[in-house]
Amino acid sequence: MADLGLQLTCSYRAGADPQQLEAEHPPDGGWRAWMQVLGAHITVFCTWGFINGFGVFQSYYVEALNATPSAVSWIGSIQTFLLFSIGTFTGRALDAGYYYHVYRTGSILTILGIFTTSAAKSYWQVVLSQGICCGLGAGLMFCPTIALTSTYFSSRRSLAMGLAATGSATGGIVIAVIVQQLLPKVGFGWTARVIGFVLVVLLGFSNVVLRPRVRARKTGGIIDLEAWKEMTYVCFTIGMFLTFLGLYFAFFYLSSFAKTHLGLPQSTSFTLLIVLNSVGIPGRILPNYVADLIGPLNLLIPMVLIGGILMLVWITIASHTSLLIWAAFYGLFAAAVQSLFPATMASLTKDLSKAGTRMGMVFSVISIACLTGTPVGGAFIQGMEGEYWGAQSFAGGCMIAGGLVLYISRIYKVGWGLGKA
Repeated sequence: MADLGLQLTCSYRAGADPQQLEAEHPPDGGWRAWMQVLGAHITVFCTWGFINGFGVFQSYYVEALNATPSAVSWIGSIQTFLLFSIGTFTGRALDAGYYYHVYRTGSILTILGIFTTSAAKSYWQVVLSQGICCGLGAGLMFCPTIALTSTYFSSRRSLAMGLAATGSATGGIVIAVIVQQLLPKVGFGWTARVIGFVLVVLLGFSNVVLRPRVRARKTGGIIDLEAWKEMTYVCFTIGMFLTFLGLYFAFFYLSSFAKTHLGLPQSTSFTLLIVLNSVGIPGRILPNYVADLIGPLNLLIPMVLIGGILMLVWITIASHTSLLIWAAFYGLFAAAVQSLFPATMASLTKDLSKAGTRMGMVFSVISIACLTGTPVGGAFIQGMEGEYWGAQSFAGGCMIAGGLVLYISRIYKVGWGLGKA
């Protein structure tokens, strides 16, 4: 998040690299920095908000396209995969000084994808428009913007990135409400177009306010090979890979579960998804405030473990009220994981001129988990003749395993003690 009015003032040490000095001394506040938080919030709204609200499309597409839940989940999974997978390239593009080119291209692709989705008539047309086109657009915008944000803050970095990450909750809520209110009245085509018009306005604003701060680093490869020699970084990457294998299953399948297992009407199942995203607002802000005090990795580990346990608790849910309560609790902890993840990633990067590259590398690895996790869950459901407990066990087990590997990462960083991590 970039600081719109502050100029970096730092005295030059003898022999110091001006670029390195600039990277070492972020403003940590001010009008320009907080405007970047707002721009990043909008970016996350337009990328992750669309994905967090995918559950409303999941249940609609199964009926409208006459497709299996597993086949439909590939649409959202491809979108998530592309958002993360091209992070290695877009993160390096930020470091090299091509942020504007990448972000504007992403904005155009995202808007184009939504409007072409509104005219789609078949499964493969939706895959191409919403899955691939919107996914590419989101990938071009998300990683470099999150990395850009991290270069503006030091002591308040987790809070700033948590506020930015709240965009996935507000986006999920707004998109779910739009679909809930308009789909029965004007049909899918105009519902998607309304979402498209909303994103046109928001992305127009974010294109104006987002500004890179650290000078371009033209030299250097796309991949920082030195990062893979750091066991803290390696274990963190593996831990988040396992976590993301299970994290988004509920966001994709909660609405379908409510309809098929509890017999709830579509409007009520959409309300559950709104609840799941609504609790994500405090779930992204409060943990990140605490993370600035005790360290983001220290907080991320219990959030992941509790989220995994809650996924297993979902197996026992058998009523509307209990599902509503469960959705509120899971949404709270899942939101904390989503927002603490980039904040923790940024805390593992000492040289901010490499923030985009190192963050993009992790994004590319976990993109495989995002691509396969929910379709595997859908395959469990299909193979078990509509039963969800196998998929819920898979998702919960992956998250718990991820939390344990993250703890190993913490040991490599600060040891067995109670230090800030």
